Amino acid sequence: MSLSEFKKQNLFELLNRFIPILIAILIFLNPYPHVTAIKEISFYGSVVILLTLFFLRKRGFSLRTPLSIPFALFVFWSFITIFFALNKENSIHDFCAHLLKYLAIYYLLTNYFQTKKQFVCLVWIVISSVTLFSLGGMIYFYLILGHRLTERFGFVVMSINYIGFATVFAIILSLQQFSRETKVYLRCILVTCLSCLVSATLLTQTRGAIIALLFSSVVLFIRDKKRMIISFLTICIALIMIVMLPGLENRFDLNYMLSSERVAVNVLYMEAIKDHPIMGTGFGMQLLEDKNFLDAYNAKVPVKFRQEVPVASAHNLLTDVTVRLGLIGLALYMYILFSFFRTDWLIIKYGKDDFIRSWGLCLLASLLSALIQGMFANAYFGMQAIYSYTIFAMMTIIWHLNIRTDTQIKLNPADI
Repeated sequence: MSLSEFKKQNLFELLNRFIPILIAILIFLNPYPHVTAIKEISFYGSVVILLTLFFLRKRGFSLRTPLSIPFALFVFWSFITIFFALNKENSIHDFCAHLLKYLAIYYLLTNYFQTKKQFVCLVWIVISSVTLFSLGGMIYFYLILGHRLTERFGFVVMSINYIGFATVFAIILSLQQFSRETKVYLRCILVTCLSCLVSATLLTQTRGAIIALLFSSVVLFIRDKKRMIISFLTICIALIMIVMLPGLENRFDLNYMLSSERVAVNVLYMEAIKDHPIMGTGFGMQLLEDKNFLDAYNAKVPVKFRQEVPVASAHNLLTDVTVRLGLIGLALYMYILFSFFRTDWLIIKYGKDDFIRSWGLCLLASLLSALIQGMFANAYFGMQAIYSYTIFAMMTIIWHLNIRTDTQIKLNPADI
């Protein structure tokens, strides 16, 4: 090998190793506002490097996953609906920015985090990222800005309802990693992380996040009754202490929760589904913020459900998908979820070692928590969507680990 060839080979190897670093930066910065430029550079930088290596045949790229067919069908239908969309320009934009981009992140993760060590590294990236976000946020919100503890923890630049998508996911990962960790100093770090994450979750006072946290903690430790009870009781006690703070009694009152405007919101968007049951209104989300669109359907609902100012969002994952992509789009989205749960169940039941089986259960709890929160908030764009696709990717990584041997980890260009 000549000197020039040796330098080229080293350059290709360096570029190949640089991609997972860029992806790690993207995942780490996911919950942080005001760093969009860095996140975009990380994403597009990794894509450009990958495409360069692929076309030079210096790196393979596998599309073989249990979710590839459901994803392909969902992408195909989303593309078809663009031609019938009420706002075609925005549908094209969102199709690229809020579907193809997230799928690219999914495949980048599954191709560059392939070993158990890399998987655990990804777990720590999420835990450390969200912990620092929560701790820094609480210090800024309550100590620097001087808000009282009775005020909901959140930021102007981010809906309070979205914070739980990050914190609950990180809590589940922390609990799982704690149950497997043997080093005392790392267990202490995880306890500190859990304290910050649980505090941030409860202080948001977001009902969907708290329900998701309680439910997912039960699922996570369903095979270990002692840990399940301890985890459940700890969260309940912390929640009771939060609710006892003056001014928060009504926040968790059953009558208050049942009289929420969310019922009226869903009734309004059901009217839109009636008018566009097959093709939906189009993949674009901007239409759901259009005043004329909202007022037209608000006028159609029964008087008792009519809103003074219509809420510019479905605040429900399934309703949102159905409005935008119709009933066929909803069916295809359910096919994605079915494929995930089926594969994950097989991993939990037949995984070849405890690492795979236990993490399979953890990711089941993680996706359930995201779906529960998705019933109360927008889950199909931004930070929360990236975490959902990260969960999809982590399950796929575990699936890959379960079906291959160590000699099959490196991909050849022919593997695509």
